Amino acid sequence: MPEITAQLVRQLREMSGAGMMECKKALTSTDGDVDAALDELRKAGLKSAAKKVGRETAEGRVGVKVSDDGKVGAIVALATETDFLASTPGFIEFHQALVDHAYDHKPGSVAAMLEQSWSTGGTVQEALTAKIGEMKENLQIVEACAYCNDGGQVSGYVHHDNKKGALVNVTTPADAAKAGDTLKQLGMHVVVFSPSALDESGVPESDVEREKDIIRDGLKGKPEDIQEKIMVGRLQKFFAERTLVGQPWIMDDKSSVAKALEAELGAGTKIDGFTRAQLG
Repeated sequence: MPEITAQLVRQLREMSGAGMMECKKALTSTDGDVDAALDELRKAGLKSAAKKVGRETAEGRVGVKVSDDGKVGAIVALATETDFLASTPGFIEFHQALVDHAYDHKPGSVAAMLEQSWSTGGTVQEALTAKIGEMKENLQIVEACAYCNDGGQVSGYVHHDNKKGALVNVTTPADAAKAGDTLKQLGMHVVVFSPSALDESGVPESDVEREKDIIRDGLKGKPEDIQEKIMVGRLQKFFAERTLVGQPWIMDDKSSVAKALEAELGAGTKIDGFTRAQLG
């Protein structure tokens, strides 16, 4: 059997990210064949990863990537078990690779991204599973999407704790230079106020009916015309609290988000979509 040198162990460690003892053991079992040892580590990683799936993941990082012209943007939230792992170079590097992947391949959802081909072979799901085995903690992609907008701007915002962020997609005549600050404020607004829908059409009908029942219950005994006026007013407030376009603007609560954006970025400005990501 060939000698398992420190150089071989170091080479395998750099290729796999596994510990020194695991690398030496894999090399010993494969008679010093680095490629075979890498396969051994991967198999072991997949087995150990299976044991970690299901563990709570409240830590991690949220990241965004947006083109210089603001036409393309992506967001990915990668969760893990401990804040310690989330701050390590290996985790940060893998998370950035996922953000870059989402930017390049533009998945519409986490499920779609997991099925996409990964740069070094296999799928994103397989790459994630291998990292679970390597990093010894459960990892989950909890949010992933991308937007493209030739007729407007895409922008991203990540909170200073790296655990909350947003990606917004806005049709507007304003270019990236003019829209930049305002759209970052819009991303901040999404993170802070956490709208549940873009507009009234996105609010589930069951939620609306439940709210109507609550309002009706408090209007018993009042004249029907008064009940109707109060119902309209209360529902307007209900939608304003929950929808992004209707919420009071973070920079000026006397204006709605929709009206503030149009005033700042020009007539015809409208929000096409948003994605909010939060860990923990």
